[in-house]
Amino acid sequence: MLCLNPAEVHFLLDMRSDPGFVRALGVRQLTASIINVTIGAGIFVLPAAAAATLGAAAPLAYIVCAVLMALIVCCFASAGSRVSLTGGLYAYVEVAFGPFVGFLAGVLYALMAAFAVASVASAFAGSVGALWSTANTRAVRAVLLVALFGGLAAINVRGVKLGARVIEIMTAAKLLPLAVFVAAGIWSVNPEYLRWTSRPDLSQIGRTAVVLIFAFVGVEIALVPSGEIRDPARTVPRALFLALAITTTLYLLIQATAQGLLGPAMSTFAAAPLAEAAARVLGSSGRLFVLAGAIVSMFGYAAGDMLGSPRAWYAFGRAGILPAAMTRIHARYHTPYVAIVVYACVVAALSISSSFTQLAVLANVAALTLYLMCVVASFELQRRDIRADGTPFAVPGGPTIPIAAAAVILWLLSNATRREFAIEAIVLVAASLLYSIRTRVGQRRG
Repeated sequence: MLCLNPAEVHFLLDMRSDPGFVRALGVRQLTASIINVTIGAGIFVLPAAAAATLGAAAPLAYIVCAVLMALIVCCFASAGSRVSLTGGLYAYVEVAFGPFVGFLAGVLYALMAAFAVASVASAFAGSVGALWSTANTRAVRAVLLVALFGGLAAINVRGVKLGARVIEIMTAAKLLPLAVFVAAGIWSVNPEYLRWTSRPDLSQIGRTAVVLIFAFVGVEIALVPSGEIRDPARTVPRALFLALAITTTLYLLIQATAQGLLGPAMSTFAAAPLAEAAARVLGSSGRLFVLAGAIVSMFGYAAGDMLGSPRAWYAFGRAGILPAAMTRIHARYHTPYVAIVVYACVVAALSISSSFTQLAVLANVAALTLYLMCVVASFELQRRDIRADGTPFAVPGGPTIPIAAAAVILWLLSNATRREFAIEAIVLVAASLLYSIRTRVGQRRG
């Protein structure tokens, strides 16, 4: 695997710095962004899946996921405190192992982000259709999705501060129905529904954790605007761990409340367990409130993705893989406006086409592979003591944490199918050919 020497690393950090950007994201804004993209539509349905396998012992799977994510987050925090370039995980891998490996990481991110947000947007349109039947027609659905991404693109073009403010508002809005659900329902839970009838075995916990882990991912999206984070060596680690603590606590409360209200019957409400549980204590208005919260949550996820993912396309342009137009910064708003607009058009087209929703599982495999690359990159950055701004975050236990994180990710990937790995391999081979062609063309022009 190619590694850059110290001189090449410093050259890369200097040449790939983002002087046109405004460092406007502090601990509060980054924490809100991470929570926003982590708490998506999944938590509104996953409690039923967890209960179906583990019953009242479902909180065990959440704890396992939180521990696993803590290992991965340690590696992200270390890498993010050492590399403050826009591009997030892609930039971390690039600085550690060079442009080619960084490019492959960027391809994985692009796969995951684009198809994931398209899938969530499609679910958003479906949920709106459940409340407003007219939105179920093909034309209105397309208009709704174009308006969604068009509006979010316009907001983010006008500045990272405005985009971050929208995310803070959406984070509070999506947390409100969940907080109301817990506050209203926790007093009505049946203690008998929370008692374990049997001790679950490790295989049951593992299978459930594989499903639930995707309720914890998304941090990579929030870290993409690294070039716009104030004091990254301090901000990134604090925001990561604070967001993980808040998210885990909320998930455990939600699972316990829903389980305590619905009991063994919760697994039968796979489509909307929280809405059904809310109806038990708040009536039909409670059910409607939670459904509306799910819509807000999906919108918030899309807003968070629109803040982060276009910066990865900007980073591709900066690396010479995508056209140089992707690196254009708005003279007034200091944002990569071309990358934002192009990305919005692509994901809107994907979300309108229902054929892409079946690739959601590929996004999950791509995410785990990307996580593995970043874990290895964090170890390499720490080993070579790469530094950007300030004193970097020191991973406790030295190499123990990255090794443990890599082992966990490999365990999770072992549950993927050969078909999913084959599709990812095809994409990476095609991307490698594209990189080779672009490099040769660039050398000839040079």
